Amino acid sequence: MTPDAIAVATVSHAYARPDEGVVKTLNAVSLGVRKGELLCLIGPSGCGKSTLLNIIGGLVAPTAGEVRVNGHPVHGPAPREIAYVFQENTLFPWNTIVDNIMVGLEFQGVPATERRERAMDAIEAVGLTDFANNYPHQLSGGMKQRASLARALSLRTDILLMDEPFAALDEQTRTYLGEELSVLLATTNKTIVFVTHSLSEAVFLADRVVVMTARPAEIKATIEVKAAHPREPSFTTSSAFSDLRNELYALLRGEIEKTVGGFVGKAAARDRERRAVAGQPDSVIGSAR
Repeated sequence: MTPDAIAVATVSHAYARPDEGVVKTLNAVSLGVRKGELLCLIGPSGCGKSTLLNIIGGLVAPTAGEVRVNGHPVHGPAPREIAYVFQENTLFPWNTIVDNIMVGLEFQGVPATERRERAMDAIEAVGLTDFANNYPHQLSGGMKQRASLARALSLRTDILLMDEPFAALDEQTRTYLGEELSVLLATTNKTIVFVTHSLSEAVFLADRVVVMTARPAEIKATIEVKAAHPREPSFTTSSAFSDLRNELYALLRGEIEKTVGGFVGKAAARDRERRAVAGQPDSVIGSAR
């Protein structure tokens, strides 16, 4: 059996906050990411999805446990092995798109003679050739994210970490970029870990979806999506898609309620208590008016 491209072994994470003391975000999380697959992390807001992604990328150190990438322990950023796409584009506003991408290649140590060609190849791959010499403020939100993806692709790493990269985009652009990412996965065999809050996005993109619990996060379930890449838009109207999305929501609903504190239930309980003190009926629903 081929070793996992990414191996997360009993990783925990905690940090100190003046108002809460020690806050535990991850609790003994273990998972493997196969070479060439797209694995989505999904869970309630604030449960530690991005923290786990940052630990995999070497941007954050775990409190306990270990991450290995291609068999080697992660002790810090590894730009020759791992590329990142963040939720907000991190393009330098004073550089053109092609210059932004070449800066990333310079950080990676690519010789100056190769940078422009590699940058232009990546720009062409995301359909921005006509905008290579534009500045970020001259691009739409979707185009900026495509430029950020081009920068990550130009690094030619086997592993790509994506932290809600399409969250700020309109639904149409988000859907289109998801289709393009599915094509990319089919043609490049990259290993991708993708954080999202969107159930539909997770089902459309992922080979497997890891469902995380409320903080401190553990892995509640792993759901396999048995559909080949690239995936067509018609997949979103299939019964398989709908069933998987519903399964994910059923798994997440209780975790989300823990996160938001079940405010509807608590409000109803407070109302019942108030009525009991006032000697009023428990409910006035359906009473005569």
